[in-house]
Amino acid sequence: MSIKIDRIASNIVKEISYILATEVKDSDIKFVTVTDVKVTNDLSFAKVYFTVLDESRKKETLEALKNASGFIRRELADRVDIRHIPELEFVYDESIAYGKKIEDIIEKIHEEDE
Repeated sequence: MSIKIDRIASNIVKEISYILATEVKDSDIKFVTVTDVKVTNDLSFAKVYFTVLDESRKKETLEALKNASGFIRRELADRVDIRHIPELEFVYDESIAYGKKIEDIIEKIHEEDE
């Protein structure tokens, strides 16, 4: 990816995190952490990866984020200096849970060695 795309993706992460924390009124979205954004080269689509504090509420949170995506795009248009704001697709980030699982396995192996 180019430096410009990376800079735009980083800016989108920052702005979406701020919008979700301060401007969105939906209580299902309050404890969302945006972990990454992948933007296509033509800036037409952006996958927004997120995690939630309560794993059991990830379906409700995903639905709430999809419902709020129009509002979030409108707010991004005011804050991010690009001509066309990409379509937002919210995806639950499984990498945090995967990393935790690997960490638990490593701990278990070290306990067995002692």
